[in-house]
Amino acid sequence: MKLEIISEYPAEKTHATPLLFVHGAWHGAWCWENVLPYAAEHGYEAHALSLRGHGRSEGRSGIRWYSTGDYVADLSQVVHSLSSSPVLIGHSMGGYIVQKHLESQSAPAAVLLASIPTVGILGMFLRWFRRHPVSILKTLLLLNPWYMVSTPAQAKEVFFSDDFPDEKFLEYYSGIQAESVIMALEASLLHLPRPRKVQTPLLVIGAENDCIFTVAEQRKTAQAYNTEATLYPHTAHDMMLEPGWQTITDHILNWLHSRNL
Repeated sequence: MKLEIISEYPAEKTHATPLLFVHGAWHGAWCWENVLPYAAEHGYEAHALSLRGHGRSEGRSGIRWYSTGDYVADLSQVVHSLSSSPVLIGHSMGGYIVQKHLESQSAPAAVLLASIPTVGILGMFLRWFRRHPVSILKTLLLLNPWYMVSTPAQAKEVFFSDDFPDEKFLEYYSGIQAESVIMALEASLLHLPRPRKVQTPLLVIGAENDCIFTVAEQRKTAQAYNTEATLYPHTAHDMMLEPGWQTITDHILNWLHSRNL
């Protein structure tokens, strides 16, 4: 599978371990546009992939039918293409894919950023149904999660803070796309994360104003991995694009530094 990889390289490499960023549902590697050059400025080799069917990767026509296993295979493909085993940083669905990858393969460390929680996304669907019942009914009847984000107003509500600039949001919305219904079913009930199989140290970060995953869910995820969630106030789901992205990235880099990575 030919996958899009966006990379930033430091002028002076001061950290031997590369960073690999994994986007969430409906997104692509483009969503790390702030973080990649910032990490490179701090001496890290930084990469972001677009999973199959996303961004400029192959497979757009079949995106609705890809499984969790397909996405995990994509991540493994890129991991093994790098010069050394990377730190894995996954946002939302990307955090779920990172968790599933780590059940069978290790990494120096991993970060879950506003991740699909260990309890799955059934709660998310129920909350979404209360706010936007028509979009969920279309998603279920037509087996197409695109209807959950098919209007700019709805996408902005779930991904960004109310005061996020409309002009910048519309720029990002142009990259929002269809998503896999198979993955959604697996992440709801059929293929939940298994934290007991993961040995890699994890940092769990959540957003207090996340409209997709609750603070309680983020805390349960951290507890499942024997750690505590760091929660950022005044921040919505797309933490890597919200105004506080630099503070959040500094937190990640400081945590890696504390682990000599």
